[in-house]
Amino acid sequence: QLQLVESGGGLVPPGGSLRLSCVASANISGTYAMYWYRQAPGQQRGFVAGIDIAGLTTYRDSVKGRFTISRDNAKNTVSLKMNSLKPEDTAVYYCNARQIWTLHETWGPGTQVTVSL
Repeated sequence: QLQLVESGGGLVPPGGSLRLSCVASANISGTYAMYWYRQAPGQQRGFVAGIDIAGLTTYRDSVKGRFTISRDNAKNTVSLKMNSLKPEDTAVYYCNARQIWTLHETWGPGTQVTVSL
């Protein structure tokens, strides 16, 4: 069974940058589309960015131009580079893997990102 572990979260001032990483326990190449979601206190979990098996990317409007998702299939890793961070980006960020045939989803435990002075 696939397992995901996120890392790279932390406290950063407004305008700062962070790079989140998600390592999968098995091969994701050609099998899993990968996503980042986030959940702020009192809010529902929401889509942030996605990358399919061909490398095509999608983003929520509020992070376009600031966040970049990428994947390294050789390392079974997906990353989220976050620039120009804003306080409203504060949330727990979750990695998600979606199997392309069964649509079965796997979630990581999440990593906290806090944007504050």
